Amino acid sequence: MRHQMSKQRLKQKPAHARMLKRNLVTSLLLYESVRTTKRRAKAIQPTIDRLITVAKTRPPHIAIRFINSTVTDKNASRKVMEVYRERYIGRTSGLTRMVPVGERKGDGAELVDLSLVEGVGSSGDRNPESGSRNPVNSEVRIPDSLPDRQAGESRTKKKSLKKKTS
Repeated sequence: MRHQMSKQRLKQKPAHARMLKRNLVTSLLLYESVRTTKRRAKAIQPTIDRLITVAKTRPPHIAIRFINSTVTDKNASRKVMEVYRERYIGRTSGLTRMVPVGERKGDGAELVDLSLVEGVGSSGDRNPESGSRNPVNSEVRIPDSLPDRQAGESRTKKKSLKKKTS
C-alpha cells in the first residue's frame, strides 16, 4: 500500500536520484527552463519553491548555506540570491510552470518543459492599454505593396522529377 508516501520515486538508487534532482535544480536555476520527464519535473518542483522561499525569508548567510547544500554550482546560488529573490518577492508559491511537449521517441516517456514563471512586477514591456507584450512606443510597419505572385508560382524553385527511360 502507498500510505503516507508523498515523494516521487525515480526508480534509481537513492544516491543517484539525489544527484539527479540536484543537477536538474541547478540547471533550472541557471537556464530558467529545462526539458525533462514529467515525473522528474514533479520531483524537483517543491525543491525550487523551497530554495527561493528560503532566499526571500531567511537572513542571507543562512540562506546561502541552505542553497549551497542543494545546488551544485556557485553561479546558480548567486543567481538565486541576486535575481530570483527580487523577482519573486510578492509571490508565495507557484514559481514553476510545466508545459507538456509530447513523448520521447525512444521509450515514450512524457516530456515537459519546466520553466520559472515571470515575477509579479516583471511584465517587462507590456502595453497596459492592450495587454500585449509589444513595446508601448513601437509600431508595426506594413509595407505599402507586397510582391505579386502568379498562381501556382512558389518562392523556391522545385526540382522537377523526370523519369529515366531506358
